[in-house]
Amino acid sequence: MLGGSLLSDKTTVCVEGNIGCGKTTMLKLFKDQVPGVEVLTEPVCKWQNVRGHNTLGLMYEDPHRWSFAFQSYLQLTMLQNHTFPSKQPLKLMERSLFSARHVFVENLYRSNKMSDAEYAIINEWFDWIFENMNLNVDRIIYLRTSPQKCYERIKKRCRSEENCIPLEYLQQIHNLHEEWLMGGSKSNPNSNVVVVDADQPLEEMEEIYFKDDATLLHVERIIEVQS
Repeated sequence: MLGGSLLSDKTTVCVEGNIGCGKTTMLKLFKDQVPGVEVLTEPVCKWQNVRGHNTLGLMYEDPHRWSFAFQSYLQLTMLQNHTFPSKQPLKLMERSLFSARHVFVENLYRSNKMSDAEYAIINEWFDWIFENMNLNVDRIIYLRTSPQKCYERIKKRCRSEENCIPLEYLQQIHNLHEEWLMGGSKSNPNSNVVVVDADQPLEEMEEIYFKDDATLLHVERIIEVQS
């Protein structure tokens, strides 16, 4: 359940944001420098090789044909991350089932790349998971980044599947993050969201993260539980 109690000995924090907002950089910093953290990145390697099929590449090349298949598999792999039995007191996840549904599936549907029937099936799966499984997300960190800044970073890192991503798409994804995380949706209360201005140069973000790491990750709660 989103907004689960922090009185348990396990805490889950999800890092959300647009493509190119700096999620991978943040996760690596905390993995390397903060004890007691289990980092689960997006399972991109799985998406790129489903028994020999690059479903991520197929989705970008022909979203009308492959968006439903890709999102179905993505939903499975993100559920695996949510239910991963971490041995550390804090699990830090890159994105979540919630952003998959409220941002990426929603964008595919609104842009007519997913049919009414496909959208209904995805929603049936999401609703069942949400109602019957304890996803245990205690906090969301939203790396709020302008679409133009994301676009510049994507061009610099040169991932092959991302070569065809236009600025217009990043604007759409940004708008849906704003609608979801800043609009107080029922499945994601604002009280559980920490918003970080991630437009700063990536090398300067490290200072921001570690200045506020207790607030971002509930480190004070982890220390209390471990003591």
